[in-house]
Amino acid sequence: MHNNKNLLAIERLTTLLNGISTRAQKTDQFNSQQQSHRLIENNNIFSQQLFNTESDLFSPYVNEVKKRLNEFKRLYLSSGGNDNKETYAKTTLIQIEQQILSLTSALQSNQTMHQAAKISFDTRKKVKLKRAKENANQSLGQYKKAAKAVLLSSHQLYKQLTEHREFERRLITMITEREQQRQKSRDINNNKVSQEVLALHQRLGRCRKAISSIERNIELTEKSKLR
Repeated sequence: MHNNKNLLAIERLTTLLNGISTRAQKTDQFNSQQQSHRLIENNNIFSQQLFNTESDLFSPYVNEVKKRLNEFKRLYLSSGGNDNKETYAKTTLIQIEQQILSLTSALQSNQTMHQAAKISFDTRKKVKLKRAKENANQSLGQYKKAAKAVLLSSHQLYKQLTEHREFERRLITMITEREQQRQKSRDINNNKVSQEVLALHQRLGRCRKAISSIERNIELTEKSKLR
């Protein structure tokens, strides 16, 4: 006999995924039309600890979760009732919910991420225009040496920006999980969860402050190419 609670969870997650799928397709289409997407298009959206998929598009990740949910539903409905089955169901549903929460958070932060990339893209574009007007008598050797140093610095900064964006997404996911836990919990541990949520928000604030600092450094580094 099947657990009605698990069947309802499967239906709820299926409905959520259908909505996320539509949003993911629209977001992928939007991103493909942004010139700034070139700066981040070769980076995976999620780590391999959370998804097997490797892509800068959202839809492949949604398809991975859909496939996993459908396969779980098939196995769950075809198996008999036992304790191991219920443990497996609970574990799998929690993992799928985690993936869905991560997708939702990443879709929400997509515009912010591309705004940062646009700043970098526009700065690069301005730098290229100014560089074309540089003194033609500039020493080629000095130019190559300076360009190499700036390129290395830019690479390190963009790597830091990518790492902090990933950390930001993880914090948002953790906050979402704790908020849901706090809403469901009414016992003495609720205060502890509230403190954890506050601490996570503080970490998120520091993370976003660091991101802003890195973005300013990127802009200054790009401008230094003119010197």
